[in-house]
Amino acid sequence: MKKIILLLLIGTTAFSCKNAQSVASKDNSDPSKYIKAISEKSLKTMLYVIASDEMEGRETGSKGQKKAGLYMIEQYKKSGISFPKGATDYYQHIPAAFLNARRNENLPDSENIWAYIEGSEKPDEVLVISAHYDHVGIKNGEIYNGADDDGSGTVAVIEMAKAFAKAKKQGHGPKRSILFLHVTGEEHGLHGSRYYSENPLFPIANTIADINIDMIGRRDVEHAQTNNYVYVIGADRLSSDLHNIVVAQNEKYTKIDLDFKFNDPKDPNHFYERSDHYNFAKHGIPSVFFFNGVHEDYHQKGDEPEKIEYDALTKRTKLAFSIAWDLANRENRPVVDKK
Repeated sequence: MKKIILLLLIGTTAFSCKNAQSVASKDNSDPSKYIKAISEKSLKTMLYVIASDEMEGRETGSKGQKKAGLYMIEQYKKSGISFPKGATDYYQHIPAAFLNARRNENLPDSENIWAYIEGSEKPDEVLVISAHYDHVGIKNGEIYNGADDDGSGTVAVIEMAKAFAKAKKQGHGPKRSILFLHVTGEEHGLHGSRYYSENPLFPIANTIADINIDMIGRRDVEHAQTNNYVYVIGADRLSSDLHNIVVAQNEKYTKIDLDFKFNDPKDPNHFYERSDHYNFAKHGIPSVFFFNGVHEDYHQKGDEPEKIEYDALTKRTKLAFSIAWDLANRENRPVVDKK
């Protein structure tokens, strides 16, 4: 009898230890290991392709943009990241009729590109991480490569996805689902994000937040002495939770100077309304926009990959990733407590 009791005790202890290890393996409270997986070398390698002359400035619907899209999809496939559940491929096709409905610029059909990692515990709740991958194409025979605008955001989103995929392979996949959304037509009026918001793959009510990244590879004249900053726009417009998450994650992991200058509702530049997060925010989705400000090469042919400050691009990508990690894994979605 004593032997039987002893064996039962040993079995119970072993089960308890195994169960404790299983619980511990799902502890996603610290993203440090995966923040370190954000690679400056990888960001630079991808950006030199995305913003190369071969992509012909990535004008909406152009052959160059489509070629850039194929390269982006290749990066997702290499990392084992699939297209979203419910989709048939990596494309959300957008007809020319939609792109030209508001002001006819004779744009051809184009595509949003999406990739997806399903959540382990709350798969129906979706975090969107967005960036536009179009630019302004060729003008007077000159290719406008748009390395900062928005090649920088494009590669940041891909690199974040790679880090999340690595975490999932090691048993730390996000608890909520994440949609990595590369939108088209931003330069012509935020068309791609508007199309997604009006034709969402996942219900708007289940979309917990949007992290939008548009130009994070350079510095502006206001920060001539340092690139250790980023403009934060919109986080507190709908949700005090989202603002607090941004501040807390930065303090823990990246310690970048968060500049809220352009978050002022009276900002004469109206940057809050000028990038793709706005099409999520107007549907009541808490949204934050990361931005390095305007520089001399904004919408000019000089916006080239050799002018990118890759240390800044990497650090800002790490900040966005840490915020995404928190949003994907926290117990409750950010509360909408403002109109």
